[in-house]
Amino acid sequence: MTILKTHRLGKSEIHATMLGLGGGHLDGHEQTDEEAVTLIRGAIERGINFVDTSAGYGRSEERYGMALSDGWRDKVHLQTKVGSHPKVLRNWSRKATTWSLENSFRRLRTEYVDSVLIHGPRFDIEEPLDHCLDVMLEWKEKGRIGAVGVGVRQPEFHMKAIDKGVDIILSFLNYTLLDQTLAKESIPYAIQHDVGILIGSPIADGLLAGHEPKHAISNYQQNTTTEGILDQNGRVIPAAVGSFRDPNAYPKAHQMWKWCQDRNVNIRHLAMQFAINAPVQGKGIVLTGAANLAQLEDSLHIATSPIDENIWSEFESTFGIRA
Repeated sequence: MTILKTHRLGKSEIHATMLGLGGGHLDGHEQTDEEAVTLIRGAIERGINFVDTSAGYGRSEERYGMALSDGWRDKVHLQTKVGSHPKVLRNWSRKATTWSLENSFRRLRTEYVDSVLIHGPRFDIEEPLDHCLDVMLEWKEKGRIGAVGVGVRQPEFHMKAIDKGVDIILSFLNYTLLDQTLAKESIPYAIQHDVGILIGSPIADGLLAGHEPKHAISNYQQNTTTEGILDQNGRVIPAAVGSFRDPNAYPKAHQMWKWCQDRNVNIRHLAMQFAINAPVQGKGIVLTGAANLAQLEDSLHIATSPIDENIWSEFESTFGIRA
């Protein structure tokens, strides 16, 4: 079993392994139920003690419920989210939040979830931090939820949520080799208020996974519409900025990929080590998605294998960043 360092997620008092398993690739399209259960239990057997899912990830919650039965539930910190189930998508009312929690707990086959996050408000954080957060805090008071938080990109949303007393913030795509904006405001503010930090999508939604990004540019241009990606002003929505859906992300991703190819460096390794070494001062962890055990084992290996300092020095001289 891999020995992973644990970090305290701020005032939540959750002591989580520095690498957690995200559930976005457990939605039913990439593997069978049996394969998903094998992956989840395999992650736990390999030392991971923090797992993340959402009502918006298809069958992910249901599969976690399967995998964490028969005594496995007690081995991990379990996190899910509200506000993203298709039936109540971005409905932040008391009724919708209560229904979402009840539905998630039923699918997860549990009476207690270690942390629950408000999932993906797009343009406004005030409404989610009203009745929705109130319900979550009531469940926390009843002992059904251990910690509450938000999962969103915008730093101003993080700070407003922290001011409202959340325990955890999750962000994605903005602490990677391509984008470090999370470190400018959100991370310092979270540390100041003893709030846990979850860093998602360390390989930038696949742009730093190892394949040549220019192929994705072609696919994007030929096969992807802008429906749901652009706001009313024609700008890429916050949740898609820096993702494979954002055409502006490709040139820099390709430059980094080419740099790594020329030096026989694994860009996925570089990206994971960069995220693992984020300046969270022991209050945060990285979430990695995996669709099978081979992908998980690769993530574990590169997360625990430091990059040579000479490589970082050369990378910094070219791109201005290093772990």
